[in-house]
Amino acid sequence: MAQLRIALAQVNATVGDLDGNAALILDSTRRAHDAGAHLVVFPEMALTGYPVEDLALRESFAEASKQALTTLAAQLDDGGYGEIASVVSYLDRDEVGSRDAVAVLHRGKVVARQFKHHLPNYGVFDERRYFKPGQTLDILRIHGLEVGMVICEDIWQEGGPISALGEAGVDLVVAPNASPYERDKDDVRLPLVARRAAEAGAPLAYVNLVGGQDDLVFDGDSMVVGADGGLLTRAPQFVEHLTVLDLDLPGGAARTDGQVGEFTVTRRVLHDDPLPRYEPVATPAPAEPLPELAEVWAALVLGLGDYVRKNGFESVVLGLSGGIDSAVCAALAVDALGADAVHGVSMPSVYSSEHSRSDAQDLAERTGLHYQVQPIADMVATFVAQLGLTGLAEENVQARCRGVTLMGLSNQHGHLVLATGNKTELAVGYSTIYGDAVGGFAPIKDVPKTLVWELAKWRDEAGPGAPIPENSITKPPSAELRPGQVDSDSLPDYPLLDRILDDYVEGDRGYADLLAAGFAPELVDRVLRMVDKAEYKRRQYPPGTKITFKAFGRDRRLPITNAWREGK
Repeated sequence: MAQLRIALAQVNATVGDLDGNAALILDSTRRAHDAGAHLVVFPEMALTGYPVEDLALRESFAEASKQALTTLAAQLDDGGYGEIASVVSYLDRDEVGSRDAVAVLHRGKVVARQFKHHLPNYGVFDERRYFKPGQTLDILRIHGLEVGMVICEDIWQEGGPISALGEAGVDLVVAPNASPYERDKDDVRLPLVARRAAEAGAPLAYVNLVGGQDDLVFDGDSMVVGADGGLLTRAPQFVEHLTVLDLDLPGGAARTDGQVGEFTVTRRVLHDDPLPRYEPVATPAPAEPLPELAEVWAALVLGLGDYVRKNGFESVVLGLSGGIDSAVCAALAVDALGADAVHGVSMPSVYSSEHSRSDAQDLAERTGLHYQVQPIADMVATFVAQLGLTGLAEENVQARCRGVTLMGLSNQHGHLVLATGNKTELAVGYSTIYGDAVGGFAPIKDVPKTLVWELAKWRDEAGPGAPIPENSITKPPSAELRPGQVDSDSLPDYPLLDRILDDYVEGDRGYADLLAAGFAPELVDRVLRMVDKAEYKRRQYPPGTKITFKAFGRDRRLPITNAWREGK
């Protein structure tokens, strides 16, 4: 058996920050070197950040990425880490087009590179717009062991590079990934990686990105499985982490190179001879996946925190109504940024109840955030009197006065405004455009209303502290834009509404399917009309962290001008 010590560097890269990402890679390689690693693997596009979207179409950015890779190889060697084989993913460009690429850096040089084969074009992915697929595979001989490489989607699809590596013969496969988080995805990854390891006939090291990027969040969850599919180790979710472990591998796996199926396989020798036997380190115990609600909360906290920090903001401001949505958003912001960076504003109108004011103040005291009261009654009265507003127009002007107030504070003090609407409200258009929809980021945009309540209860029970007032959780939800108003005046009960929306939005089920599922025809008609009419509002809503299978935005792209109606 031959030994190899590998390091999985689960890092939080920022799109476009070539220097900052290179510094992350240098630091992680230094730590891997200090731990005695022979091979260190970074996530997909670690050098450029992911997804780069239309930056991939800019020749200037692609050339800068290639130059940064060459510079990084020299920096690693100059730092004394050149003997480690560093697997670094980046953006390449050649005469064919842009490439999602992986390279191996060793002794100051780029000694191998290959391109992603399977280019996903579903959900949040649009890679066929940006990249051209690769048809080559570089297999590295590292201390006498054959190491193959694949990139992200190449393990999510049957066949392709993994099958070719299995046919060619490898001792180990490494797989850089940028796999976005969604609920329960960690339950899918382990069986998938185990199947691919069996297909390759070798252990597989899966290294995933961590961190927030616009509306996506990456949870890490890097792992190594044996050729038999057994889990060897697993990194924690939602944090940067360096995992180091020793592998005992049989060696002698190489069977063929040249043309293997549709791929041209090239073997590149870094070290011909196996290492002398050494004392292995203890294999890190696999991190336990987080419980479901803890996982969702961690995703929302990381998505919000990284959006604020990576875009150069130091503080956020949000309206505090005393209701459940603003309370959960405030608690998320405090967990993500610290109480001193969060500013909450109560903006009572003539219709605001006493408990809405007291609950908002209670939340501020529980969390320690900055709190102020800015009454809007006089502003509203001016608009209403001058324009002669009544009914819905009067209700909406209250929300818009609140939006103007928050934007004024944002402009004056440099805060990022948080929009506090949830997925259910967005689905049915239950938000005021240019009012409560105003903001730069929407922390619970992809969280259905019923899940908002679950998260609030979980957060209070989980600690530290109980940031969300019990009254905010238990009282009937209301926009308080007219006397005695509650949400159930104009919406179905939220548990029922969320079930319909889950089928219609997440499942793309049609009218007949919804009737077959047992929903009443008049209820289906009503909900589907509200969803379809609200598309123009959703297009103008701020970005927010994706946690579900189908978030509004990248995942669900319907035309605004659309005469099709289900059930016609």
